[in-house]
Amino acid sequence: MKAFQQAGQPVVSVDAKKKELVGDFANKGREYRPKGQPPAVRIYDFPDKELGKVCPYGVYDLTRNQGWVSVGTDHDTAQFAVESLRRWWYHMGRKVYPQAAKLLITADGGGSNASRNRLWKVELQRLADETGLTIQVCHFPPGTSKWNKIEHRMFCHITENWRGQPLTDHAVIVNLIGHTTTAAGLTIQAELDQGTYPTGIKVTDQQMQTLSLHPADFHGQDWNYSIVPQCYPKPSIY
Repeated sequence: MKAFQQAGQPVVSVDAKKKELVGDFANKGREYRPKGQPPAVRIYDFPDKELGKVCPYGVYDLTRNQGWVSVGTDHDTAQFAVESLRRWWYHMGRKVYPQAAKLLITADGGGSNASRNRLWKVELQRLADETGLTIQVCHFPPGTSKWNKIEHRMFCHITENWRGQPLTDHAVIVNLIGHTTTAAGLTIQAELDQGTYPTGIKVTDQQMQTLSLHPADFHGQDWNYSIVPQCYPKPSIY
């Protein structure tokens, strides 16, 4: 990690925050309000059929103390996870790392960015091909997900910022995340992602064999690997 940072290459920590109900639901915590004017909230936490839930997926830049959050309205899948990385890169990353040739990603071993999730690796290959970046991934061993920096450098501050406030709609959620700051200088950009991310997509052995995936010497099959671009960078829609 230090070698990447010293070389001016981006290092990010990624993860999905827990899903949140959208609507006038009670939110844990306390917030200063005029006496006798508590916000009106529902008694029961049954999801609103129209508003549903959101799944925030975060990308935290360990070097610059800056974050990106895609607020998804569909499933938390590998496609959604990599799309969040893609948006971070085009909206934030490439602006501050214009000479980047590599990207180091630290992630836990489960969920949409799981170490054994084949679709995660397929989507990372697509991202590598689009950006021209060699993507190196380091997964945390089982039981150590809380070591992931994004948990205690970004997500905890988002939770603190919206404590006691009902997450009434998508705009409120994006706004609260985007206005999260700390005395240490943390800044976050947030964006709503209303894309569709279907579950159950299968990746065959043949598809895996087409990837330019290079396992590391230490736990390369599970935790540490690099994905190399197979073509020149492609034009981006961003």
